Amino acid sequence: MRPRLALTVWLGVAFALLSLGALSARAEAPRTSLSEISSEVMCPVCGTLLELAESPQALREKAFVSRLVAEGRSKDQIKDALVAEYGTEVLALPQGSGFDLSAYLVPIVAFVIAVIALTIGVLRWRRAGGPPGGDGGGASADGPSAEESERLDADLARYDL
Repeated sequence: MRPRLALTVWLGVAFALLSLGALSARAEAPRTSLSEISSEVMCPVCGTLLELAESPQALREKAFVSRLVAEGRSKDQIKDALVAEYGTEVLALPQGSGFDLSAYLVPIVAFVIAVIALTIGVLRWRRAGGPPGGDGGGASADGPSAEESERLDADLARYDL
């Protein structure tokens, strides 16, 4: 029985080592797909995402990407090949440097400015005790003055039928 047990243990260890080798090989070369790439690149002719484009140029670009995927290239390698083939306008997301960085920074700066302006406006409004432009239509918080009450009573008496 002992030789069978030793053989089983050795086969188990060998299988575990082979499994680890296969897992590390998969981790080193991450697989990608056409759909994953086509949602991140654009057709240079149409100016739309490659997954939505149906022009002849888009079909050629999809075939190019499919060929690179079949070769086992990573997503970054495929994007680099697309930029080399079609130029930087093929990337759906702008690069994080140079003028393209403004595509990320301008909305953030605009949002921060809007929040600051809104905060200043609310603080001024609260400090003034109500909406800007006066006391909300001429009446104080305590009600109409005696003069206003007399005028109101006179107006109502004139229209009394």
